[in-house]
Formats: sequence, C-alpha cells, structure tokens
Amino acid sequence: MDLIIVESPTKAKTIQKFLGNGFKIKSSFGHVRDLPKSELGVDVDKNFQPKYVIPTKARKVVSELKKESAKAENVILATDEDREGESIAWHLAEALKLKNPERIVFHEITKGAIDDALKEPRKIDMNLVNAQQARRVLDRIVGYKLSPFLWKKVMKGLSAGRVQSVAVRLVVEREREIEKFIPQEYWQIEALLKKNEDEFSAFLSKKDGKPIEKLEINNEKEAKKILEQLNKASYIVDSVEKKQQNKNPLPPFTTSTLQQSAWQKFKFPAKVTMQTAQKLYEEGHITYHRTDSLNLSEVSLAAAEKFIEKSFGKKYTEGIKRYKAKKNAQEAHEAIRPTFADRTPESLGKIDSRQLKLYTLIWQRFIASQMAKAVFDAVAADITANNYTFRANGQVLKFDGFLRVYQMKFEENELPSLQKGDDLALIDVKPSQHFTEPPARYNEATLIKALEKDGIGRPSTYAPTLATIQERNYVSKNDQKRFIPTETGIVVNDMLVQNFPEVVDIQFTANMEEELDKVAEGKDDWEKTCKDFYVPFSKNLKEKYEVVKKENMDKETDKKCPKCGSPLVERMGRFGRFYACSAFPECKHTESLQAEKIDVPCPKCKEGNMVSKKTKRGKIFYGCDKFPKCDFALWDKPLNEFCQKCSSILIETKKKEVKCSNKECDFTKLQ
Repeated sequence: MDLIIVESPTKAKTIQKFLGNGFKIKSSFGHVRDLPKSELGVDVDKNFQPKYVIPTKARKVVSELKKESAKAENVILATDEDREGESIAWHLAEALKLKNPERIVFHEITKGAIDDALKEPRKIDMNLVNAQQARRVLDRIVGYKLSPFLWKKVMKGLSAGRVQSVAVRLVVEREREIEKFIPQEYWQIEALLKKNEDEFSAFLSKKDGKPIEKLEINNEKEAKKILEQLNKASYIVDSVEKKQQNKNPLPPFTTSTLQQSAWQKFKFPAKVTMQTAQKLYEEGHITYHRTDSLNLSEVSLAAAEKFIEKSFGKKYTEGIKRYKAKKNAQEAHEAIRPTFADRTPESLGKIDSRQLKLYTLIWQRFIASQMAKAVFDAVAADITANNYTFRANGQVLKFDGFLRVYQMKFEENELPSLQKGDDLALIDVKPSQHFTEPPARYNEATLIKALEKDGIGRPSTYAPTLATIQERNYVSKNDQKRFIPTETGIVVNDMLVQNFPEVVDIQFTANMEEELDKVAEGKDDWEKTCKDFYVPFSKNLKEKYEVVKKENMDKETDKKCPKCGSPLVERMGRFGRFYACSAFPECKHTESLQAEKIDVPCPKCKEGNMVSKKTKRGKIFYGCDKFPKCDFALWDKPLNEFCQKCSSILIETKKKEVKCSNKECDFTKLQ
C-alpha cells in the first residue's frame, strides 16, 4: 500500500474519498520542523545553516508517520504546490528519513487532478525549498537581531519583522500625509435644465472654450460672480455626442484580489479570507488559493464557455478569454476558480455561511471573466450659456453581459432626447461648496493593494503580515475599520527608518523579493542572498548599539501612587500606555489608563465605580475600578439603570439596544 502525506486532515479526507483502497492518506498537521524559538537557530558563520528542530506539538505526528512510512511500499508527498508546500515536503522527507520519496502537485483536489498527478511524480524541487529557506532565515535574522535592539533603545516586548515593518511604514506615512494635509476650498456650479417636461442636470465645465480646473473657482464671491452672468443667460445645446461604451469583465481572482474583494463585499479580514479559502480548497471546491497567476486551464475555459451558453444563451459568450498576469507571476499556477464551472453556489448543499459567501464570489468572478462585455448607450451634451459651457452626461445599460452574474456598481442616468440648437429652459442654477480631502487611511483591501503594487511580499504573506502588525499593536483599526498607527508603531517605525533604512525601505524589500524569486528559479544562491543582506546589516546594527540613545517614553502626571505616594508617570507598554510608579523598581505599582469614567456604581462590590478599559489587543470592556479587589467586568456598556424583572444592571449593546445584563433574563428596553 502506498502512503500519501498531506498537510491537513480535511485534505486527507477529500483525497482518500477519491483514491479508496491501495492508498493510505495521512496528515502532517502542517510543519513538522522549524527553527527553535529559544535561539537564533541560524549559524551566520557557517553559510547561514539553519538548525531545525521538531516542535513538541509535532513529535507525536512525526512518530506515527515514521511507523506508517516504514510499512508503505512508496511514500508520496502531496503538500501544497507553492514554496511553503515544497518546504513542508522537504522537512517531512528529512524528519522521516525518507530515501526516495515521490512528490506530486495539483492545482485542485479533484479525482482527475489527483489521478493525473500520480501519473507524473517528481522529486522535491530544492530551488523552491531554498527560496523558502532563505525567506525564513532572513526573517529570523531581522526578528532575532533587531528586536533586542528595540528592547534596549525603546522598550521591552517589541519586535521587528522584515515585511511587517514596511507595512507599518506605509500606515505611518499615510497618517502623516493626512496630518499635514491642508484642505482647499472649491466650488461647483450645477444647472437644472428642462426640455419639454424632462428635467436633467449639467455641470459647469468650460469658460471661453477652456476647461475650468477643479480649484479654479475657489471662493463664494467668485461663484456668485459667475451666477450673475448665468441667471439670465440662454441655455442652448451646442453639441451632442452619442456612443456605445463597453465594460469588460474583470479577470479571475488571484490571492491579492480575492482578499481585497472579500474585504470590500463582506468585510472579511485577509486572515479570515485565507482560512475560509483553505477549507474550500481542501474540500475540493476551488483551485489552490495562494497564487498570483491569471492563467486558467484549457479544460476549465471550455467548461465555462459551455456552462454560460447553456445557462444564459449564446449572446453571453464571446469565445475563450485569457488574461495576462503581472511580471514574475507563477504562470504554471492557475488563478483561483471553482473546480467545476457548473457547480453553482446553490448546488453545494449545506455549507458554512462564510464558505458559501466566498465560494459564490469566486464562482461568479470566474464565470463572469468568460462572459460577454456589458454595453452602455452613452450620451454627452455640451450646453452653452453666454461664454460658459455646461456638460451633461447620461448612460443607459443596453446589454448586461457579465453583469448578469457579477454585480458591479454603475449608475444609469437617462437624458432627454437632445439635438444641437435646442433651446433649454433654466429651472435653477446653484453653486455648491466643496473642500479637497486628504488621502484615505488604508483598510485591509487598500493596504494589500499597496503592498502588491510595491512588490512587498508574495501571495502567502499578505494575510499574516496584516495580522501580525495588529497583534503587535503597531496599528489598530478605527470605527471605519481603517488602519491607524499606534503610538508604539510610530516610535518603532521612526527608530527603524532613521537607523535601519534598508529594513523598511520599500524598494529594497521589493528587490529582496525578486532575489528570492531568482533563488526559486535556480538562478541565484540562497546562502549568497542571505550573506548580501546580513553583512552590512550586522555591521550597522553593531554601530547603532553604540550611538543610538534610549527613547524616553514617559510622561509626567499629577497623580500619586496609592502604594508609596511617589508620582505616577504614563509609561509606554507593548499594548499602549499605562500608569506606573516613578519609584520603580522599588515600587512596582501599575494601573491601566481609564479611557472613560462612567457614572455607574459597581453592581458586585457596591464600593467601586465602573470604568472603561482596554484589553492588550485594544478591545474595550467595562470593569470595576477596585480591580483586582473586585473582578466584575462586562463587554457591553453598563447603564445606571436596573432591570424591571430581576433588578440586574442594564447594558447598552454595540447595536444600541438596551437589555438586561443577566443572560437568563430576557428583558429588553425600547429606546
């Protein structure tokens, strides 16, 4: 019997269903070897050789896999097809001491794909392994060498990451752009016009035949001056241009665009999107979800065309469409698509709601990518009034094409039938004041887009990068779910930008990704890549330990320590500011900073008052100010009112509902 080893139990179960007898499918439950947590684990003096260990949690799995592999006729490694998967396959071969393991890869978990892969096994691709190994070593060097520097020069508990630090820099720099931004006033002038009984709007666009720049009308006085010339003017249609506008379908998803769209449509964080996509892949519903390629198999293209013609009619097809990926994309991979074109979301049966949402999005995007373009009838009319020109635009959907499957925002605006020389009636002409706006803060979608545009990271790194910078409290999300840098993030970023520019330089990091790509292609040596980075980095780090002074992050307050009477200071911690006794280490008293005092007595101890506090991850909760003497706490905001049924305290939920804090009581108060 042959043994096939994959990463996850779900993937093992799906493949076992296809292969049946003659094969035993086992899971490694992810990585079976890694660098040790307690030390650098990289011998920088011996060609950057890593010291791999089997983590405690993987030892039992490795022991079981050794027994199974000893009994098997052949051992086949079927881990994922990317560098990470190739690396896991190599680590399995090393940990299990396999002599000649076969390696198979596939883009989708279907019977046909598995059967085809088994017909063409290959050896482990050491170029891919070395590229992943170089990334791991470089990230370990930055993390384990630079973090202690931050502990000494800023504060304990901080950490630095090669890709994460660049992401934080983008957020910090965007915040500074916003802070420096000076709004500029400008005015627009709109005319409400009428032909026969049909009303429509037109906006001022030209004066004396020259376009009016956005900021040209920059105050109310200027706007009113123009209005005086327009109120009694005749409004004549000068020209009408009619044309057909086509809107082409979007290409199928890559990892980056899937994460962006899932955020825009469902507000899924990148981490959630990837976890959900992983399940869909392992259960055989979609192709591999870590990809930057737009390539599609010929079989899938033919199946999509057949499905579209059968479901919507021949006019919805325009032949097979192939999309060109960006430079350096892995063309051997495929874009993310459903494994079967005719497997509609409705046909999946009972499935987790997140999986259904994401699958529907992937299926619709893939099918739409092969459909006919949408067609609009567009009209643009220029209307003269004295020496001014107004522009009216209209568009009406003529043929929905791919929009029948994949919804995209568009506005229909039907103008009356206009002819050159038409004399229009003026109903009203009015000015409106506007101000230029600063660049928007990044959200999950736009930050991923920026990272990809700048060449920072690869498909497998976007989600963990965004998760890590939030877990480290370098950035947080505001009420609009946009990223803002924390005080800690700003301090760490400034320290790195000033002293280690190569670590947070966007172009340098992008070039490093290209170096890793060359290693994966066998065009460069992974040890040389590590050395080229480490030698100047190590020299600079040694110098900075000598010349950089420690940041003083403390702020004086007028509060006194309740234990020793010394002044309390605001001190920076990994998860934000807190009060600490200035007599430390003699006195170790600390308190959390109270974000908000609430005029509500503690319902448990009756002595303290309720205050809002923050968890280490920045989540707000409400607790007694006598903590740790009293441990009463709530997630919802307590009110100074009591339940009419059970006398428990009432709370206000995040949905602004008022209800009883006693979970066994169903009392709800109408606002």
